[in-house]
Amino acid sequence: MELIISLIAGAIGGNVAGGVLKKYDLGTLGNSLAGILGGGLGGQILSMLGAGGAAGGGSMVMDIIGSLASGGVGGGVVMVVIGIIKKALIK
Repeated sequence: MELIISLIAGAIGGNVAGGVLKKYDLGTLGNSLAGILGGGLGGQILSMLGAGGAAGGGSMVMDIIGSLASGGVGGGVVMVVIGIIKKALIK
C-alpha cells in the first residue's frame, strides 16, 4: 500500500516540479513517469533506512504521510535531474 502511495505522490511531485521549474519541464507524461520512478525510489530508500513502514514503528497515518512526503520529494527531484540531463544533451 505504501509503495502505491509513493508512486502516486511521485507522479504528483514530478508534475508540480515541472510546473514550477518550467525550464526542466518534460511535459505531463514525462513529468509523471519521472515522478513515478522517483517516488518509488524515494519510498524504497526511506524504508531501507528504517524511517518508513512497519520498521519505523509508527502509526498507519504517519506511514501514509511519510510515503506521501518521500514520494513527492523523490518524484520532484528525479524529474528535475532528468530535465537537467535532457537540457545538457540538447546543447
